[in-house]
Amino acid sequence: MLGFFPTDAPLSPQRARLLNPVQLAFAGDTVFDLYVRTRLLLVSPTAPKQMHRAAVAQVNCAAQARALLALEPLLTEEEADVCRRGRNAHSRPPRNADPADYAHATGLEALLGFLYLSGQEERLAFLLDRALSSL
Repeated sequence: MLGFFPTDAPLSPQRARLLNPVQLAFAGDTVFDLYVRTRLLLVSPTAPKQMHRAAVAQVNCAAQARALLALEPLLTEEEADVCRRGRNAHSRPPRNADPADYAHATGLEALLGFLYLSGQEERLAFLLDRALSSL
């Protein structure tokens, strides 16, 4: 997908699993945002303001929670575990966010961060395509 890492290689899945789920979500949030924005640019390039509005509609807690629900049947046991850890992580939702949606969004972001950091780009692209087609 991105094809670059700040170090020589991606982390092993075992090492990536050792990261705190909020740390995984930190990376996964950016991966999701970049993927959505790149897709918008390549599929339906319009004025930047319109693309930004379309991106915001897809990169929010409620949309990410819906995306995770659509992906859950496709997840491996390991992926489902990473999502559970992210969903159960102790983080405070923004005032305007539904706490359940925020927890599910954090689970999705943790999964995406895990897949990205462990170099599983093909699986990451597959799940991102499925997630976005569900929105």
